[in-house]
Amino acid sequence: MLDWLKHINKEHPEFWKEYLTKFSKKSKRYVILSTKATGDSLEKDVITFISAFAVENDTIMIKDSFETILLQYRFLHDNHLSNEYIIESRLMKLSEPEALKSFIEYLGNGIIVGHQIEKDVAMINATLERMDCGKLRNEALDIDIMHRKLHEITEDREFSLDELSDFYKIQKTEGDSATEEAYKIALLFLKLKHKLGLK
Repeated sequence: MLDWLKHINKEHPEFWKEYLTKFSKKSKRYVILSTKATGDSLEKDVITFISAFAVENDTIMIKDSFETILLQYRFLHDNHLSNEYIIESRLMKLSEPEALKSFIEYLGNGIIVGHQIEKDVAMINATLERMDCGKLRNEALDIDIMHRKLHEITEDREFSLDELSDFYKIQKTEGDSATEEAYKIALLFLKLKHKLGLK
């Protein structure tokens, strides 16, 4: 009983309290999100990259972007990432708590957009829970679901990012970084948003 009360009365970090105040009105800002993680387990795996672009007025706001490497050193060997790669990368490098705090401040009340976004949101929520925060309150859109809705696809299947890129004639890139994926998702989102007549 006491443990339950302690959980209910738990003091959240200040950045999370500030985040929760931002939902009094709906946002017109979309935040295109792509993450990389060490695996799919919410208990054992961690996020290693976060990349995001804002979309406003049907424009990808390159200057309104967020990119960071999460310094998960104990997972580097398992994911074939060397210390040299981390040191040489020009991306912002932050500890897990710093990265999530910075991302939440960047995200605000924006509408999250991604590819099979439930996985990204679930991993972020698991990380936030470790930081004594709650779950994300943002509305989320999935380009895979948008595609299936547009074409009235009722079969239970998922479309890969490459399949969607081919279908909508989005130019392929050689790499598969979170940043390249986020940009492709942004391009696909704009096409799907227009075809579905979303404002």
